[in-house]
Amino acid sequence: MEIKDIQKLLDFIANSGLDEVNIETGEFKVSVKKNAAATYVTAAPAPVAAAPVAAPQPAAPAAQPAAAPVAPKADDSKYLTIKSPMIGTFYRSGGPDKPSFVEIGDEVTAGKVVCIVEAMKLFNEIESEVSGRIVKVLVENATPVEYDQPLFLVEPI
Repeated sequence: MEIKDIQKLLDFIANSGLDEVNIETGEFKVSVKKNAAATYVTAAPAPVAAAPVAAPQPAAPAAQPAAAPVAPKADDSKYLTIKSPMIGTFYRSGGPDKPSFVEIGDEVTAGKVVCIVEAMKLFNEIESEVSGRIVKVLVENATPVEYDQPLFLVEPI
């Protein structure tokens, strides 16, 4: 399974009502569990001698959690969002001794590198898809990010 296949799987799970998915083939095993706090993905090689697998039983509908009261927050609707295209570790610069790609107040254009997301030992440069001025960095450096998690708020100019 390649990264793009895993990303498609995560997209499907994020858009579905599923809370847990387990996939096992002759080559690997993937287990994805989703809850309100975080999404975890684990992948491991499948055992050499796999036991026969019973036909999957239809899943019972998951109970929907009660809606939590929403705290009032600042009006961010006028800002554009740069989101993470993958799960990984967010880095603001290309190295510990290098300056950040962007700072608050910097102007960005579509295609400008704004950060790096490390996924599976690959450092992926994340480019802005919008043009404007960075008004807020939403993630701390060297912290994990999830797929589609907002990273920056951008004021269109």
